[in-house]
Amino acid sequence: MDTRLLLISHAATAAQRAGRFPADEPLDARGRGETEAARARLALPADATVFASPAACARDTAAALGLVATPVDALADMHYGEWRGKRLAEIAAQAPHELAAWTREPDAAPPGGESFSQLVQRIGAWLDAPESNKTASRAANEENEATLGASAHARTIIAITHAPLVRAALVHALGASPAVFSRIEIAPLSVVELRRSRRGWTWWPAAIV
Repeated sequence: MDTRLLLISHAATAAQRAGRFPADEPLDARGRGETEAARARLALPADATVFASPAACARDTAAALGLVATPVDALADMHYGEWRGKRLAEIAAQAPHELAAWTREPDAAPPGGESFSQLVQRIGAWLDAPESNKTASRAANEENEATLGASAHARTIIAITHAPLVRAALVHALGASPAVFSRIEIAPLSVVELRRSRRGWTWWPAAIV
């Protein structure tokens, strides 16, 4: 059966608005309000299987959208290493060359962190998990090791995750070079639709509004 995947980037956090690298912050009142407003205009399918990043902001976004989501480690945010929780301006002053490389080169990573190329590999493994795994889906979910293939019996999947993960999923689905990552912009609460059929993944307009 073909699979329809709706990737939703979580609502903006106070840390994002302050120009900080994420450090697992929950949504504040503004973020929850923006998500509830999005819920009113999004026609999300009621029968979808829902996954989310383990991050508080993603789980809060799912709840504000009225969704019950299973946390999945593969949907976790990019690992920012030593930059986690720090202001972008602070990194720009302390490590300008490393920051510049990170914004342009897919193989560059924060100290102790994850590169965009590694992110593409991570989400790609989740996207391409074989459908034969579906027999173990219940146990996998209970162990927080759910895969997309494990739920391939469901026609529609919703995944609440982070903008870098959505960008990486698009790169993987299109078979594009990770070097194009800086040309993809994903705003908070954006929805990207991917579909998997016998010919692989394709990118579709998200027809849910």
